Amino acid sequence: MGEKISLSISERTVHGKKVRKLRADGITPGVVYGHGMEPMPIQADAGEMRRVVVQAGKHTPVHLTGAKKRIALIKDVEFDATRHGVVRHVSFHAVKADELVHTEVPIHLLGVGESEAEKAGLVVLQALDKAEVRALPADLPEALEVDIAGLAAVGDRITLGDITLPSGVELVEHDSGRHEEDEDEEKPSITDLVVANVYEPAALEAANEAAAGESADEEEVAVEGEESEEAEAKEA
Repeated sequence: MGEKISLSISERTVHGKKVRKLRADGITPGVVYGHGMEPMPIQADAGEMRRVVVQAGKHTPVHLTGAKKRIALIKDVEFDATRHGVVRHVSFHAVKADELVHTEVPIHLLGVGESEAEKAGLVVLQALDKAEVRALPADLPEALEVDIAGLAAVGDRITLGDITLPSGVELVEHDSGRHEEDEDEEKPSITDLVVANVYEPAALEAANEAAAGESADEEEVAVEGEESEEAEAKEA
């Protein structure tokens, strides 16, 4: 875990169109909600709110102080469509320090450009850039890190199971989308998900060209279908 991220908040009594005045005064509105509590409209200094959004992302706990002391995760951020980087509203989900939290954290590859595969002219592609984990708020990692230095040949890969998880952190398995008729089939484990693998450049380029061709064919079929429907409508 890195340095604790804190944000001083105050309760917000301004709502609706009047919130524009808050933003004009350098204050960003938000809301804190969670199990067992009424949603609480809050506000904070715009600069501080942006700092917290950048530092915490949606996976690092934020220690809210001031009007309400809570540990929370950022669940949603609304940015200004016309002014780059300006935060208009932030939603916080309050969590308890002694209860496990499910959240997604980014996966960072270490040693990019230094693997034996890349030195040999091969390409290492990251296939998975985030993973869902479960941990106490204090144990949530800023990211999962995996060293790709050991990748050397085409077909070499790193899976989620190869990542050494920080103490107190575990991967979250999902059982959604399975039906009764699938119960006899062996369920793939989340640890088998590929994080990064090695490709030969020419083969990768050919695969990309094939994918682009399939996409173009699908678009052409869709257009022809629309034209056919329009013609039928005119005839009717």
